[in-house]
Amino acid sequence: MTRYLLLILMMLLLDIHLSRADDLDVSGDSVVSDGKKLQKVQQTIKHTIRGFDRLENEYIEPQHYEFSMMMAATRNYEEFILSSNGQSIMFSPDQRIKVGPYFGWRWFFLGWTFDLKNISLFGHSVKRELDFSIYSSQVGVDLFYRRTGIDYKLRQVRMGYGIDGTKFEDVSFDGINVGITGVNAYYIFNHGRFSYPAAFSQSTCQKISCGSWMAGAGFTKNTLDLDFDKLEKLLKNKMQLEQEVKLDSGMMFDRIRYNDFSLSVGYAYNWVFAKNWLFCASGQAAVAYKTSYGETADENDGFSFGKVNLDGIGRFALVYNNTRWYTGLSAVLRTNNYHTDRFTANNLFGSFTAYIGYNFGLKKKYRRS
Repeated sequence: MTRYLLLILMMLLLDIHLSRADDLDVSGDSVVSDGKKLQKVQQTIKHTIRGFDRLENEYIEPQHYEFSMMMAATRNYEEFILSSNGQSIMFSPDQRIKVGPYFGWRWFFLGWTFDLKNISLFGHSVKRELDFSIYSSQVGVDLFYRRTGIDYKLRQVRMGYGIDGTKFEDVSFDGINVGITGVNAYYIFNHGRFSYPAAFSQSTCQKISCGSWMAGAGFTKNTLDLDFDKLEKLLKNKMQLEQEVKLDSGMMFDRIRYNDFSLSVGYAYNWVFAKNWLFCASGQAAVAYKTSYGETADENDGFSFGKVNLDGIGRFALVYNNTRWYTGLSAVLRTNNYHTDRFTANNLFGSFTAYIGYNFGLKKKYRRS
């Protein structure tokens, strides 16, 4: 679809250019000359877009089918750590298994998962998740939208010397709500011999073990809402007047919004250890420029920063694919880190997926005559 949109755009630009030439009473020879130049540009763009799927058949078996259907079960993991002046609190929801269907067409793979424990017949769940991926031999794009709800629990609490943090473990706390929306794009350098889609979209099959360097860019928007009054009251109630508990002012905020602009580089390797079997390991480190703004309860009545931090993303996959049927396991882990002299927020989230799928709609060139 993307290639067709680009070609249509070029055709429209060509029509506009010719129309303007007529309006200016340009000679016919000039119009023809300019038209040929634009046609050459159009052909160059068309050739480049087709190159996105270029691969070496010795290393990679192309996709034989137009469409794919898949069922997947996904277990999400998330932890969010807030810390300030020696105090730190880890929040994490209970991990549940989500199930859902996916549909693929060429580069595109769209899916929807839902948690059976959070379905309401008369309303909607506060947990929402949508993932959209575009894969080709050269480039990949991931878009994600997550709203994790308000079912967090305290996991690790360090409030200072003499305070027993085990008293707070696994205590439910509904005063925090975390969301993330973002897009990541990356370029695969050795795309002729290494197939990222073979590991993560099952649209090709890797024949010979091979690796590749990758580089990319991304944007992520994080949201954090915290009822610090409720949190402090909860901590005090659990201590039952044994000792005074007070949050550091750095953690006394109602809402913070994080913007994350990143450039990443990494390496991925596909290991073909048996016929139709593949194991992939991939890692990327990202230099991220982060900006945020949120109100705190200290005397400055404000908190803002623009910092450069190091983030990371890891991907792992085990796949069996005989071009018609495929099944496998995959894991994706991401980290986002925010640091200042008085406040730190670390977010680790990921997904672990088991799936089985079926390809259909045999392409014309693979049909028997």
